[in-house]
Amino acid sequence: MELRHNPITDEWVLISSDRQKRPVQPASNMCPLCPGGVEFDRDYDLAVFDNRFPSLKINAAPVGLNDDRIFKNYPSFGKCEVIMYTSDHNSAMSRMPISQIEKLIYVWEDRTRELAKDKKIKYIYPFENRGKEVGATLSHPHGQLYAFPFIPKRIWAMIKAHEKYHQEMGKCVICDLVKAELKSNKRVIYESTHFIAVVPYFARFPYEVHIYPKRHFSFFMDMTAREKFDLAVILKIVTSKYDALFEQEFPYMMAIFQSPVNPSMDGFHFHVEFYPPKRDKNKVKWMASVETGTWTFINPTTPAEIASQLRSAPYTV
Repeated sequence: MELRHNPITDEWVLISSDRQKRPVQPASNMCPLCPGGVEFDRDYDLAVFDNRFPSLKINAAPVGLNDDRIFKNYPSFGKCEVIMYTSDHNSAMSRMPISQIEKLIYVWEDRTRELAKDKKIKYIYPFENRGKEVGATLSHPHGQLYAFPFIPKRIWAMIKAHEKYHQEMGKCVICDLVKAELKSNKRVIYESTHFIAVVPYFARFPYEVHIYPKRHFSFFMDMTAREKFDLAVILKIVTSKYDALFEQEFPYMMAIFQSPVNPSMDGFHFHVEFYPPKRDKNKVKWMASVETGTWTFINPTTPAEIASQLRSAPYTV
């Protein structure tokens, strides 16, 4: 395990061969995340534990230096955690009570606050992979959290875009996006007191949805209790709409973006992004050469079309 630097793009790659040993879609009666499984000898509500197959470790082993200076490497310092949403194997964010999702938000907040105490940690990224279509190896409802010793390349791109917009317009880019989306109202699929859920104007995936807070804040720790409850509600609504749309467990990648830490950046606007791999009920949108090689995505639908579908999809709360 180690970090390796790509001098062509100035980004770090995590080399972690141990991840090949992960269990892949075991039978539900052999699920390691259920009570009585490998990880838990009793029932639980929510739980957090260190990933058994991490890409980053707090006690990362030293790495050997390369003879050629162009090949830079670094110990794989950091943290990879698994966050259990519930002990119920057959649940999901779309079916969990609002109160359970609200508790999950407090867990994300707690882990962010705790991990940020280590000054070597620079970015804390909670996420969820749901469904075998996005590489999820276990179906039990859970997410993960990576604490990086660097700011990942795409996060840097967001930061630079935030800074550029602020320099040019004197405002926060996401604050202005919220106002523009609400004014247009073509792509908003749900609006609550404190958040909006939209299929963004610039969506890369057909069923991509972003959740933006109306108030500018940068971290879980900055949210009021009411905002946390409201976020729980809108997370349930978005995911239950996904499931209802094609009457199936809808696969997605959920990415939660907050400010870097050590140091933090008040200009960064907290938000959540969903990237479902579906382009239709039985069709997957694969990332091909243009998208993977250049970060230039080709969306075969229009965001307004998809927003109309998702607006019409039922949801549960």
